[in-house]
Amino acid sequence: MAKTQFKKEVEVHVNYDGKTPPYSETLEETVLGQLMLQGDALSEVMNLLTKKEIFYIPKNQIIFEAMTELAKENEPITLVTVIEKLKSVEQLDSVGGPSYLIDLSMRVSTSANIENHVKLLVQKYIQRELIRVSAVISEKAFDPSCQLAELTDTAEKEILSVTDQSLQKKSIVGLDRIAPSVYDHFIEASKAGGKEFTGVPSGFHELDRLTTGWQAGSMIVLAARPGMGKTAFVLTMLRNIAIDYSMPVGMFSLEMSCEQLATRLFVGEAEIQQNKLQTGNIDLTDIGKLSSAKEKLSKAPIYLDDTPGLSIYEFRSKCRRLVEKHKVRCIVVDYLQLMTASGSFSREQEVSSISRQIKSVAMELKIPIIALAQLNRGIEGRQNNDKKPRLSDLRESGAIEQDADIVMFIHREAKANNTIINAQGEDISKDAQIIVAKNRHGAGGEINLQFIGEHMKFLDPINTEITPNAFQFVQPEEQIMEFGSRMNDRNNDPLGQPLQEGEAPF
Repeated sequence: MAKTQFKKEVEVHVNYDGKTPPYSETLEETVLGQLMLQGDALSEVMNLLTKKEIFYIPKNQIIFEAMTELAKENEPITLVTVIEKLKSVEQLDSVGGPSYLIDLSMRVSTSANIENHVKLLVQKYIQRELIRVSAVISEKAFDPSCQLAELTDTAEKEILSVTDQSLQKKSIVGLDRIAPSVYDHFIEASKAGGKEFTGVPSGFHELDRLTTGWQAGSMIVLAARPGMGKTAFVLTMLRNIAIDYSMPVGMFSLEMSCEQLATRLFVGEAEIQQNKLQTGNIDLTDIGKLSSAKEKLSKAPIYLDDTPGLSIYEFRSKCRRLVEKHKVRCIVVDYLQLMTASGSFSREQEVSSISRQIKSVAMELKIPIIALAQLNRGIEGRQNNDKKPRLSDLRESGAIEQDADIVMFIHREAKANNTIINAQGEDISKDAQIIVAKNRHGAGGEINLQFIGEHMKFLDPINTEITPNAFQFVQPEEQIMEFGSRMNDRNNDPLGQPLQEGEAPF
């Protein structure tokens, strides 16, 4: 058998100020004894015992590493096999010899409650990790050369790396445990009157009929070439959700400022051309429309953030705060390929990582997240005016298609082919289609909408309407719209100083 030298323990020097670090020698020895007592016990808790550092005492780390090596080699984990494994890698003496292992096996008579014991062990490891992370953050904070953005980013990533540890990992669950709750959900839905839609509505009738609303935990990708109206579509949708259905929503924009987004919302709600607003060429009728739009938008629970170069770690943290503080039901990010992820990645690997993380956030917070994405330029070179987008047109990563529950495209023939008249001589200047190319929970299809370019919004075709009572949802308590940046914190100066009068919050 080839010798495999285990890596030597790397000490992280943490100042405990004379206090005993969180660990339990008895608990560690009990768990190791139970693992040797029942050969398959490790497989039951492998989802929790993910690293040797969960054991604090170095010799216990070496013993656990020997057990994991045996498991990888499909060998039984017993007192004899562990002794032989440690002997083969010349580590037996360093753990106290056979006598210590025999003592461990004699300490326990049953492997009952091993999962509870391991959870206590992991809890103490997480406590130690939080102490270590605090030391890292403190050391960086004392470094005068450290930039504030770098410090906050490090703190965010380090703390997230700890909070994502093993206790949050789920084990295998039998269908017998899941089936009753799923059945109860169906029965409750029927008692509610057989609602046609169960998710967050978009406000577009046929689209909602096809998707039954945006479902909790789903990642929805909306992709199109530049100029097709991605931002206009999601702003119209957020307006519908917030005003027509009183559901709080959030949007992260990496391309446009909060003021630009708010301007578009005013243009759509007041139905006044943007150039008239920018030049001040408005009359009393327009002022009346603006006043009415202000009344509606000021009460709409829409939260905006325009942080440039938003990292996926910032995104996760801010999404958590949005859900916890404002009970947000749906979040949009515009757009996915402009986000950043730390690490040495190729561009495709970075986008793949971001895509997976967005899906993870949606599942963790139990809300739908709609991510805008760009398409490849290849779509523009197709012959015979066949410029409808396909899944293969998604830019930079096939992982986006894999992670998404729903993939939609915006297609406007007038824009794609640079004409307002089709082959039949019909005016297509306002025609738009939402192509549902992938729907993990249902059918795909094409939805016809109208694009009103001068008002920067999408509408259902004439004679199409949907009533709010077709949906099942809980009315939110908060109905406040904010146009500030940095998740709308008016006093968000990083140094803790309140903003001065006239100073922008971003």
